[in-house]
Amino acid sequence: MEKILFIALGGAIGSCARYLVSLGAQRFVGSTDVFPLGTLVVNVLGCFALGLLAATFDHTHRLSESVRIGLMVGVLGGFTTFSTFAMETVDLASEGELGRAGLNIILSNVLGVGAALLGYRLAMRMIGAD
Repeated sequence: MEKILFIALGGAIGSCARYLVSLGAQRFVGSTDVFPLGTLVVNVLGCFALGLLAATFDHTHRLSESVRIGLMVGVLGGFTTFSTFAMETVDLASEGELGRAGLNIILSNVLGVGAALLGYRLAMRMIGAD
């Protein structure tokens, strides 16, 4: 039951953070009609954070399992928006914006995987496990 509470609390925090980060990034470009930048930024940051946490938790055991799950499943699960990414890509394609839809797929995947790898390697260096 403790793990569920940590996931629920983390999910609330992650969802609020997602909204604020996405809103800020989208305001930067001015409109969702240009490109769904807010979702892209959230997904890349979420992938980076997940890489950092995964490496840290793989090589250190300073936090309880409930806290780990609360952070990775709760906070980052609430923060990342891959389902939103998918729907925005479908919407772009449905509107005939195949180039933008393809760009969204490529950037989200390449930058997301790259950010996860970068986060993982950075954490490995920080904890001296590289």
